[in-house]
Amino acid sequence: MSDEIIITLEQLRGLIGLRMIHQGSLCRVIEVLEDGPSLVLQSIGESPTIQPNQHGEATRRSPVTYTIPVLNEEHTELSTDFLALDLVE
Repeated sequence: MSDEIIITLEQLRGLIGLRMIHQGSLCRVIEVLEDGPSLVLQSIGESPTIQPNQHGEATRRSPVTYTIPVLNEEHTELSTDFLALDLVE
């Protein structure tokens, strides 16, 4: 018998578009990564940061993004980062 938590990508994809607070920053869920699985959050309230190109030259500003693992490394519990997200209504 496995103690792994089973969470489907369809369940996680239902979170896309929701606004959440991550470490004090207002963010929106923009993507679900199958590997992990993980949520990708894009900051709504922060100023865009300078993004370098492949040569390290600053070329544009882009929103801050965060990748949040849904499960711990053993897949037996929800990750602390995921549990720390606060849903904004």
